[in-house]
Amino acid sequence: MPRQRRVMRNDLDPMGMMQEEEADAFPVEALQDIKAGSIAEWVTMAGPRKTIASEFGQFLKTFVDERGTSVYGARIKRLGEQNLESLEVSYTHLAESKSILAYFLANAPTEMLAIFDAVAHDVVKLMWQHYDDIHPEVHVRITDLPAIVSLRDLRRNHINCLVRITGVVTRRTGVFPQLKYVKFNCVKCGMIMGPFSQDAHSEIRIQRCASCQSRGPFDTVYRNYQRLTLQESPSMVPPGRLPRHREEVTGIYRNSYDASLNTQHGFPVFSTIVEANHISKKADRYSSYRLTEEDERAIRELARDERVGQRIIKSIAPSIYGHRDIKTGIALALFGGCPKDIQGKHRLRGDINMLMLGDPGTAKSQFLKYIEKIAHRAVFTTGQGASAVGLTASVRKDPVTREWTLEGGALVLADKGVCLIDEFDKMNDTDRQAMEQQSISISKAGIVTILQARCAVIAAANPIRGRYNPAIPFSQNVELTEPILSRFDILCTVKDTVDPVIDEQLARFVVDSHIRSHPEYAAETDTVQAPEQDADIIPQDLLRKYIMYAKDHVHPQLQQMDQDKVATLYAELRRESLAGGSIPITVRHIESMIRMAEANARMHLREFVRTEDIDMAISVMLDSFIGAQKYAIMKSLRRSFSKYLNKSQDHKELLLYTLGRLVQEHIRFYQYRHKGAMPSMVKIPLDEFTRK
Repeated sequence: MPRQRRVMRNDLDPMGMMQEEEADAFPVEALQDIKAGSIAEWVTMAGPRKTIASEFGQFLKTFVDERGTSVYGARIKRLGEQNLESLEVSYTHLAESKSILAYFLANAPTEMLAIFDAVAHDVVKLMWQHYDDIHPEVHVRITDLPAIVSLRDLRRNHINCLVRITGVVTRRTGVFPQLKYVKFNCVKCGMIMGPFSQDAHSEIRIQRCASCQSRGPFDTVYRNYQRLTLQESPSMVPPGRLPRHREEVTGIYRNSYDASLNTQHGFPVFSTIVEANHISKKADRYSSYRLTEEDERAIRELARDERVGQRIIKSIAPSIYGHRDIKTGIALALFGGCPKDIQGKHRLRGDINMLMLGDPGTAKSQFLKYIEKIAHRAVFTTGQGASAVGLTASVRKDPVTREWTLEGGALVLADKGVCLIDEFDKMNDTDRQAMEQQSISISKAGIVTILQARCAVIAAANPIRGRYNPAIPFSQNVELTEPILSRFDILCTVKDTVDPVIDEQLARFVVDSHIRSHPEYAAETDTVQAPEQDADIIPQDLLRKYIMYAKDHVHPQLQQMDQDKVATLYAELRRESLAGGSIPITVRHIESMIRMAEANARMHLREFVRTEDIDMAISVMLDSFIGAQKYAIMKSLRRSFSKYLNKSQDHKELLLYTLGRLVQEHIRFYQYRHKGAMPSMVKIPLDEFTRK
């Protein structure tokens, strides 16, 4: 800058020159000494602003995880590869590395985020030099804010601060263009005034041209804008309200002038909004795109286990004893097969439908509740409270816009997920037809459209007379038509039989589960000890990530399939079905076997379907078919179809169970002799183990 111009600038703005000189050598430690009326004023000064920008840039470049890997280097690389505009920054990471920046961010988020956005844009350009051609801006999104504030607890001390709230979406607008920059161009003299930055709270207006005092058109630059309406979470919703999608919002709590409220109350009242910075769906917490390298490494390590299929089946609802056939069907339904679109005209579903029918008190509803928690997207409904409109879609008039809108039902909301229907037998026949197709046609109130309902249906039903009667076939035990029954790939019959040995094991399992699940249970100090959980059971978080990873990345192909075996089995099943009069066998069951074979291959993260996958599918199909027969012909059917069952037996699990029973007996005998003391070591003689 020439000296004459510099002297003129000093005369006009001596404080600005002083701040610029201080900005060149502003120490980091001095940020804590706030020399302004508020934090917002302090961070906008030139010195602190430059220091904050330097510290945040250093944080993005140097922050590493426990393995020494750059966290935000990988995120910036992924941002450039996917042409994204948002960079997620963890508040926890920022507080650990730059605590003063985290403190300023929580109390002056508007000013700090403006600095962060500019720094992030510069850091992204270091890796992607021409990123301006794709996105002129990069926005920093703050995640993992530690404190969650309830909607009803927001007060004046939260205004203009960063808050994190959770709720369910009740209304969502479309994405509209929002005015961002405005330039006023005078058509008479050609003078251009601006550009001026337009915020979301007040409109910039210029009445006349500064040169010729005339009016003129202006050019505009827009950005995307969307408005959400949240209500409290389902646990806090008053009776009669309708919870929908649960979301977490991190943003700035603001107040704005509302003329309608002032007219209504008669004194100045300000309405409040949350200007969102980051939105996360709770259902996306275990999505595959959120998996870290460590998660993928754990998934691959688990897939290398030869017994991964048996471990996954055992990990399904570990708090429920037995019911291996139901757990196998649930595991196959969660993984699912591969959908096919033949020449773009005929679509074959890959989802596996399952029906559980049995006596009351056999944990059918508990299985459905478990699936609701473990599945990525699941919608739970009951037969008594669901109608055809509730399952498909309804048309209603929006109370705000007065326009006709579509409200999705259970099947539509569960698209690409699982729809869980309890008390399936309580539904009307016309209502059950909604699940036969995976697309729903709507023609109401001038709205003609097709909604996708590509979901797996897992239903539970009770027998007609309250308890299942094995003397009559399956179709006479439940009030379901043949078209509905043929839509289910897996039929599981649950009978509450009396068996003293199994009943004793069930009672011990329930008692041990209650002891182990008590919140104050400590295995080291409690006198009453419960056996530890089976080591084969996979942690539920890892299991959920494993399922999502398999569904998104593994698509098995049919290569070597024993077509003669499947054709012969299908012919024999058709003959026995016609003779026994139980469930109808149709061509859909061949497709069901293919889907289950693909699901079993996907469970093992295999790219091709093997022979053991076909055998597994045939085994599940035969168990469904034979279990639905009358008790009189069940044994003869098992003998006639035994040639198709080549399933390998897991003798290790039986030996481990036998060894565990012996250890329990020795411990119990030791406690009787030593007044309840626990032995430090238990030795089992080999000959005793061999006799068992």
